[in-house]
Amino acid sequence: MAKSKTKDDEVPATPHRLAGLLRVGEDFSLTDVDPSSTPGFPGSRIDGEDALALGAAQLSELQEKLFAAGFSGSSQKRVLLIIQGMDTAGKGGIVRHVVGAVDPQGVEHTAFKAPTPDELAHDFLWRVRARVPGPGLIGVFDRSHYEDVLIVRVHDLVPQAQWEPRYGQINAFEQELAAEGTAIVKVMLHISPAEQLRRLEKRLYRPDKYWKYSTADLAEHEYWDAYQEAYQAALTRCSTSVAPWVVVPADRKWYARWAVQQLLLEALTGIDPQWPAAAFDVEAERAKLKAMRD
Repeated sequence: MAKSKTKDDEVPATPHRLAGLLRVGEDFSLTDVDPSSTPGFPGSRIDGEDALALGAAQLSELQEKLFAAGFSGSSQKRVLLIIQGMDTAGKGGIVRHVVGAVDPQGVEHTAFKAPTPDELAHDFLWRVRARVPGPGLIGVFDRSHYEDVLIVRVHDLVPQAQWEPRYGQINAFEQELAAEGTAIVKVMLHISPAEQLRRLEKRLYRPDKYWKYSTADLAEHEYWDAYQEAYQAALTRCSTSVAPWVVVPADRKWYARWAVQQLLLEALTGIDPQWPAAAFDVEAERAKLKAMRD
């Protein structure tokens, strides 16, 4: 028998409810997540795109308040959005269509690539600490310190004895960030292997997508199962009360963008940024301005 619709099924989930739906808990299994599903959103693609447009104004206003509070020194709060996912999962689309809706002066975006020789000479978190957002900013890590327990693990770039302790080091690092006033939003964009191949094929048939394609992409696809195992470990071992992981089904780009937007809205709503009070005598300045105009 088909499940009857309830009132809650007829409207998109609120950010708080959505985080609960997507959060990685103790018994989480990545294989149980359907990459084509749309948890918390019962509508169509058109509905999702409309909802994304509506949420952009709210996100922009909250971000402006956050930036103003940090700029004035009245608040130390900031947001760090960590985006992970297999190649073609849609990380760039999240940055462009979700984060791109806010004032760029309040955003610090870092796309972590393979570490340089100088970076390799330091602890794996050294380069990450240098990119932590300051007060009032939204920091975006397009890939992150989690690569050091993902690609490093899958390709045996360092011995297990070296990457195994990193889960605990990551948890301690994120606990430190949270204690300093950082709201951490960690998103794993989860796509299916078939969808990844479809997106790679699309890049080969569109000249405007050639630049996104790498000849190593298909070879990397062969490690799919190993990456899923590595993600399972990272998700379950590093989902904490102050920095929980959420897994966003990402075969439908419109849904993934809406979901991440809602998660950012939840983080900003939790901070509840306020416009800073004037650091000058407002009435005196109004009087001076009036005198000049008269």
